[in-house]
Amino acid sequence: MYLKESIKKITEDILTLEKEDFENSDIFLTDIKISTDNRITVLIDSFEGIKIKDCIVLSKKIEENLDREKEDFELVVSSAGLDNPLKIIKQYQKNIGNQVKILTQDGNKIKGKLISVTENEIEIQPEIKKTKKNKPKKEEKTENINLDFKKIKETKVVITF
Repeated sequence: MYLKESIKKITEDILTLEKEDFENSDIFLTDIKISTDNRITVLIDSFEGIKIKDCIVLSKKIEENLDREKEDFELVVSSAGLDNPLKIIKQYQKNIGNQVKILTQDGNKIKGKLISVTENEIEIQPEIKKTKKNKPKKEEKTENINLDFKKIKETKVVITF
């Protein structure tokens, strides 16, 4: 079974050293998943979005660095997608200004606009709760919330149309 760390190193090296082979030069790795039956899933993202061509190029380059004679595997390279939680700081930076749902380590849920991101924390402008008639409750003023990354269990982008 392939080790997650070796796949991570191979992928990061390709994205760093072979940028000219991709349409978007700012592609970054967000997650790697390896199942018990050797299905390797590499999730990537970019500030400009991910193109299928970039997934294909990266998939071929990763596969060139793996040995099928040694071990059989299935490799999938795709965009992190909106349904996946944010994993790294660059994803948070990409989503500044967007609505997010956060589940904290202690079970609290926060929904609001992502205002800023630093190395250690994020700033959220909480959503003002509305009455059934879709009007804000009274004259509520909310202060922004600063959350340390260590206190965040999961953050997902809220999809709005």
